[in-house]
Amino acid sequence: MSATRDSTLHDPKAIIIDLQRQLADVQRTLDERTAERDATQRRLAERTAERDEALAREAATTEVLQVINSSPGDLAPVFDAMLEKALRLCDGVQGSLLTFDGGRPRLAVARGLSAEFVEVLREEWERRGPSEHHPMSRLMRGERVVQILDLSVSDLYRTGDATAVAGVQLGSVRTLMFVALVKDDAPVGAFIIARREVRAFSDKQIALVQNFAAQAVIAIENARLLTETREALEQQTATAEVLQVINRSPGDVTPVFDAILEKAHTLCGAARGSLVSYDGKRFRAIATRGLPEAFDEVMRRGFPFIPSSPAGQLARGEYVHILDFPAFAREGPPETAELVRPSLELAGTRTLLMVPLCKDGGLLGYIAGYRTQVQAFTDKQIALLQNFAAQAVIAMENARLLGELRERTDEVAELNRGLEARVAEQVEELGRVGRLKRFLAPQLAELIVSHGDEKILESHRREIVVVFCDLRGYTAFTETAEPEEVLDFLREYHGALGPLVSQYEGTLDQFSGDGIMVFFNDPVPCPDPAERAVNMAMAMREAAGTLIGDWRERGRDLGFGAGIAQGYATLGQIGFSERSGYTAIGTVCNIAARLCAEAKDGQILLSQRVNVALRGSVVTEQVGALALKGLTQPVVAYNVPLVGSQAAFRVIEGGAPSA
Repeated sequence: MSATRDSTLHDPKAIIIDLQRQLADVQRTLDERTAERDATQRRLAERTAERDEALAREAATTEVLQVINSSPGDLAPVFDAMLEKALRLCDGVQGSLLTFDGGRPRLAVARGLSAEFVEVLREEWERRGPSEHHPMSRLMRGERVVQILDLSVSDLYRTGDATAVAGVQLGSVRTLMFVALVKDDAPVGAFIIARREVRAFSDKQIALVQNFAAQAVIAIENARLLTETREALEQQTATAEVLQVINRSPGDVTPVFDAILEKAHTLCGAARGSLVSYDGKRFRAIATRGLPEAFDEVMRRGFPFIPSSPAGQLARGEYVHILDFPAFAREGPPETAELVRPSLELAGTRTLLMVPLCKDGGLLGYIAGYRTQVQAFTDKQIALLQNFAAQAVIAMENARLLGELRERTDEVAELNRGLEARVAEQVEELGRVGRLKRFLAPQLAELIVSHGDEKILESHRREIVVVFCDLRGYTAFTETAEPEEVLDFLREYHGALGPLVSQYEGTLDQFSGDGIMVFFNDPVPCPDPAERAVNMAMAMREAAGTLIGDWRERGRDLGFGAGIAQGYATLGQIGFSERSGYTAIGTVCNIAARLCAEAKDGQILLSQRVNVALRGSVVTEQVGALALKGLTQPVVAYNVPLVGSQAAFRVIEGGAPSA
């Protein structure tokens, strides 16, 4: 063993080999330590980068929250700060923040976009709306995040979407990220972050923008609540001040109207306004604010009521909101051109709001707000003006009542003597007139009351002429239409035909849906009852013809028919003390009803007895013997033919009886 060791120690090659082996071991150990050090440094760098990113995010979030706290109700600086932080932390070069208003994106703030690019976005999104497949539309339909890796090769760009083309050509945009602002699971806006190189946004960057989006929603809600609170306080204060003026000025409406105009138009953002009275024939301004002198003089001089003008809507209790007044002046009815020209030329009106002053369904006037630029009034502003209109009505009514009270003060002492008896007598008379007018023409009801004899309403037998009329196709219409549409339709129909009953001094038996029954020669006998009945039916057919033409334009296929018979019937008052009617019972009523059911669209079928009673005063044509339901013998019928002006009617083979 000692010999071997000595030989090794003195062998140079062995020594070198051993040293090389030891050196390799040391180098391997050094490499391992170096790799461990590099890995540690990499992990440290990653942790440092993550820490720096987290600190940057926290700092950005803190700064945004500070802006929110320092700008209550003012969203512009908040949105701008959010967008600036989002672009910086996400390596974006361009961006915008939008809100969704009425189904359209509205650009709130933008960074890095040229004025030309911004105008394209506003034109396409705010005025026209994004296309169906645009990421903005996808966000509005419920998606939370949409990312386009390369806009220049996207389907959106290839199909020629104007915003995509502008993004590529004006903004050199390549990668885009869209992140929705969501409140209560509903989209209320969006962030858009863009890069000029093709590089996807990371999950962390998307999450960061979503965090900013959540803060934006908080800011929007805070601003909304603050604005609503401030507006409510301003409205309550203004209302209280106007009521104080009303209390201080009993009978003097001038300071009240001035206060109403000042408060209303300040809160509604209208620089000019007027309060106009209506006397049943003409409108006349009784208070104005901010109107040019020439236009003020025109308004105070007054102008007539024209039903086809906006005054027609006011008379129906509807407000008038004209967004583009010059367009209305050009395209409106010719008869209103002269009426609206002063407002357009002298006042420079561009947007107009008029709210009616109504009491018990009657028009007293209106209150108007004028804008010299095209800008719609909001629903809240319209409601506010309606509230001030109600206060104006209170002031007008107070003044009217006070004036009447002053006029009658000297008469009160004289009238008090025996007043109770006279009031009771008048109430009774009004009650009798009211009861009679439910089923008699007004002039006949007043005749009965003036004679003080209601015995003619007791059960008796008399020869009468009965008219039944109704609509063809009414049942089909009611089966497909909404109840509200049916009610509106019946109001229009009854409003057109009902007054004709009084005009021809008929006795109204019933309005039942589309069916109307009227009879003549009772309770007060009249000359030529058959001629009156036929003339009334012809007038009803003409009035219905006008309505039918309009209904058919709205897709409602309706027609009109009537039946008239003459004969004896038993008549009298029915009902009970609180509600009564006057009716006729007998075969003559059944014949008239069956003839009505048999009538085709536009026909007025007469029994032979009615035709004879006309003595040729009305042109008729024989239809022939008709077998009517419920009658054992055929009835010879005649028709009152249509005249050329009643083109709305069509003869439908076989008729179309209504419900």
